[in-house]
Amino acid sequence: MNGSDFLVLVNTGTEVSPSYEAVGCQRDATVEEASDSIDNSCKDSRAQRVDPGRYSSTVSLDALYVQTDAAYAVLKTANRDGTKVMLAKEIEDIVTEIALAKIDSISETFPDQAEATVSISFTIDGWWSEVGS
Repeated sequence: MNGSDFLVLVNTGTEVSPSYEAVGCQRDATVEEASDSIDNSCKDSRAQRVDPGRYSSTVSLDALYVQTDAAYAVLKTANRDGTKVMLAKEIEDIVTEIALAKIDSISETFPDQAEATVSISFTIDGWWSEVGS
């Protein structure tokens, strides 16, 4: 298996009637999920006692493939305006999870004698939702 694919989708509809359209996919991805700790320790014990705290997830897509200049402009505008996008995780061409995300950063590289690439990082808004379960 060649891993998972991540699609970046933007809302081309309205807030009331959203319509998501894919504008990019990735060559390399990193997904991080974390839970903060709530420290419930007591001074009379050296042992730390913890409960799970706030959940968070971030996604970094390296060498994002965006087919058109117009699609790239939509991503830049979403970042500048603070508009959330949707991320879809695919395994063998089947979407398994989706999440709304805030774009944290977009970086462009223009190496000599090689293809230009775009990398983008996101913070997930809420939870990943399983599709079809």
